[in-house]
Amino acid sequence: MRIGIDFGTSYSAAAASVGGRLHGIRFGEDKQFRTAVFFPAAVPDPNDFVLTDELDAQIEAHMRSARAAQRNALDAWRRRVAEASALPAERRAEALALASEPAQRSEDQLRAAALRSVRAGWMDRRVRESRGAAVRVNDAVFGDEAIEAYIGDGYGHLVESPKSMLGYNLLPNAKKIILHIATHVLEHIRLSATRQLEMPVRAAILGRPVEFKSALGPQGTQQALDMLTEAANAAGFDEVSFLEEPAAAAMHYHTQCATPERSLIVDVGGGTTDVAYALVGGAERAPRIFGSWGLPKGGTDIDIELSLHALMPSFGRGDPGIPVHHFREAASVHSPPQQKEFRGHDYRNAPAPFRQRLTMLQRLGATSQLNRQAERMKIHLGAHAHGHVDLAFIESGLALDLDRSHLDAAYADFLDRLRALLERAQGDIGERPESIFLTGGSSRAPAIQHAIRAQFPDVPLVIGDPSLGVVSGLAAAAELEG
Repeated sequence: MRIGIDFGTSYSAAAASVGGRLHGIRFGEDKQFRTAVFFPAAVPDPNDFVLTDELDAQIEAHMRSARAAQRNALDAWRRRVAEASALPAERRAEALALASEPAQRSEDQLRAAALRSVRAGWMDRRVRESRGAAVRVNDAVFGDEAIEAYIGDGYGHLVESPKSMLGYNLLPNAKKIILHIATHVLEHIRLSATRQLEMPVRAAILGRPVEFKSALGPQGTQQALDMLTEAANAAGFDEVSFLEEPAAAAMHYHTQCATPERSLIVDVGGGTTDVAYALVGGAERAPRIFGSWGLPKGGTDIDIELSLHALMPSFGRGDPGIPVHHFREAASVHSPPQQKEFRGHDYRNAPAPFRQRLTMLQRLGATSQLNRQAERMKIHLGAHAHGHVDLAFIESGLALDLDRSHLDAAYADFLDRLRALLERAQGDIGERPESIFLTGGSSRAPAIQHAIRAQFPDVPLVIGDPSLGVVSGLAAAAELEG
């Protein structure tokens, strides 16, 4: 059985199409779940590495071995030089050119290399131990319950939006951990689908953004696809393919159109925003995609900006004595390295009341609670002029009254980038679309809908299902692949 999987930055969903009928996979009572996973025991952290007498002995053993290897290489070179010196002149120069002197590393360089090797071995053992004992799929908690468990338990390890990290330059051990977490999420989806469809699920089409979040360019996108493939295979999928998310949304809209039309498909998700221009509708089995464009920004970026503009001033943002980057680290709950950096800062010399508030925010689970407040307020202010944020979990009686100006500030950068993306697509298309189909979890936002209408004032805007537009198209594509 082949299913469609929308492995999203904020939320994930899955569905199957059988005989043209859509079967949405349920996760508890819901058709999607927040892409977050909590492990009751901590996933190994490279920063927990501390030298012991045993590990120090291992470093010395590595250094002795490296010194011996250097001496052997130098002795072998000297022998080759001596042998070359005995050759006739016409062959001596060639032999000496081939016998290059081996590089000699200093004691500091040998120690650094030995330390890296011992640390890597320590981390591998910790990863194996965690896989065998603490990090089991039966122990993992998914979705909103994962965040609640993390906040309530005060220990263990929470990863929100593992998809957002797939395209970045990851150290080998960090890559293993992210792969392991993505595998758990995909296995959770596969097992849920197997139970509900009452048949083995071993094949899937996964949605993918046009461009993953990455600092590596196209290489980051390829790395993300390779990692997702590896994770899906480890999760029990024998066959895995990918379809760009706006193309999947076009497939969904295609099944709803009785007559052909040229449509601009806009998918505004949690982590990325994707656009495709397609011929949809009519008797064809699948839409015809003319082009696609991507922006590695989405709803989670707006959450961060709202937190920075509206919430973080109460923690000292703007105070000259507190580095501004600390607040972005605290707001970036989807980035474990930045969360680690934030929790490592010392605020004993920060002015009151920020000293106490920042210290409270460093507690496990506190930044996740603050991020949830920002996400909820983003949605609330989209429909209401005013909002109230209760921060009693930081300080008794601490609360904030927000208004639309805070939301406008949070949206400003994203809307500028969205307009630039739409202008680029409009210029490449070179003609007026007959419709615009809008989907994606962040497409509910009035500010986003207004920006799209302003860019294409005379084109009908069709509002699709914000949560299930992409996964419905993936399910339809999965049925076509058979």
